Amino acid sequence: MHQWKIKISIFINYFVFAILLNSVGTVILQVQNNYGVTQGAAAILEPFKDLSIAIVSFIVSSFITKLGYKKSMLIALGFISLVCFSMPYTNSFFATKLLFAAIGASFALIKISVYSTIGLVTRSEKEHISLMNFIESFFMVGILAGYFIFSYFVNDKDPHSTSWLKVYIWLGACTTLAFILLLSASLDESKAQKQIQKVSLIESFVAMFRLIVSPIVLIFIACAFFYVLIEQSIMSWLPTFNSQVLKLPTTLSIEMASILAGSTAAGRFLAGLVLKKLNWFVTLLICLILATLLVLVAIPLAEKTTGNPITGWSNAPIAAFIFPMIGLLIAPIYPAINSVILTTLSVEKQGVMSGLIIIFSALGGTTGSLITGNIFQYYGGTQAFYFSLVPIAILAVCLFIFRRLQIKHKQQIPDI
Repeated sequence: MHQWKIKISIFINYFVFAILLNSVGTVILQVQNNYGVTQGAAAILEPFKDLSIAIVSFIVSSFITKLGYKKSMLIALGFISLVCFSMPYTNSFFATKLLFAAIGASFALIKISVYSTIGLVTRSEKEHISLMNFIESFFMVGILAGYFIFSYFVNDKDPHSTSWLKVYIWLGACTTLAFILLLSASLDESKAQKQIQKVSLIESFVAMFRLIVSPIVLIFIACAFFYVLIEQSIMSWLPTFNSQVLKLPTTLSIEMASILAGSTAAGRFLAGLVLKKLNWFVTLLICLILATLLVLVAIPLAEKTTGNPITGWSNAPIAAFIFPMIGLLIAPIYPAINSVILTTLSVEKQGVMSGLIIIFSALGGTTGSLITGNIFQYYGGTQAFYFSLVPIAILAVCLFIFRRLQIKHKQQIPDI
């Protein structure tokens, strides 16, 4: 197997879906402008995306190893290509909801397959953690690129223009290219399939539920849930925060939200290097402490706007630069905890565990976005982002418990 080729394919697939999946923040702002929906109503796009991820992950995670990781990724890329090409011919909030449902369903197949494939192309826990962080950092590069791609198609002079829908033609071409690249790559999946082929579908579901009730998996699920709740609540609502709290123009609001994606990408890239040498638990705990301090410094700055017209990056308020740097601090957490739980399990169980990761991450993202959207609507943007301090504190406690269980059960958990 040419590992370099499948690794490149994984990076490209993740990059394309990063743009699609995390365009939700930009689209939330646009549907408010185009279709006159409230912040609370616009927040429903997150559940359409995340619940479809959770539902599809639940359905396929128990048998995706039998289906095949490569085949699953090809199905997802082919389907989403067709959906993207059809988007410019629609013009409604309902069609936008269906778009994110399709993106979520396709991403579920992609992410389970990618996470499981990492276990097939790495040889140690540290190599697994490192590759996981590099892949997740590339995901953030995709998000970063997505902000600028979408802002290019937004018409500042006409807030009601639907010209931004044309971006999906370009994205459809990208997913088609990713399909062709993956089709030409080879992946030896026999290592994962050799023990699973004799297991029935019912036995696969039973195995998944047995995995869920393991204490270390339960506390991991809590860690993943609250991390994604933090990340998605900020990422999905940062363009709206920039526009409605900091009073930035629409295009600039979208572009400056890219700072969050850029800082998160940098954080995960650095973590891919640092976590080869440093203890993951100590590193993540320090990150949470620093993230708390940043929130307490940045949000008060956001409340001190001058009221002067903002025309570009050069005269944007300092809060627009400082708060998104929280991405640098929380970035290493998600890939690190995912890698820890996956390397604790035997290879044939990693497909099921990947499905559970995605299900509860999706639920965390939906919960975070809905709570933030409603706090934003009724109490204002600054209070909505102060809310992030609550899940940060809960996540710190969960990490303590997760580390203790990981040490205790590292040898026993394969027998779950």
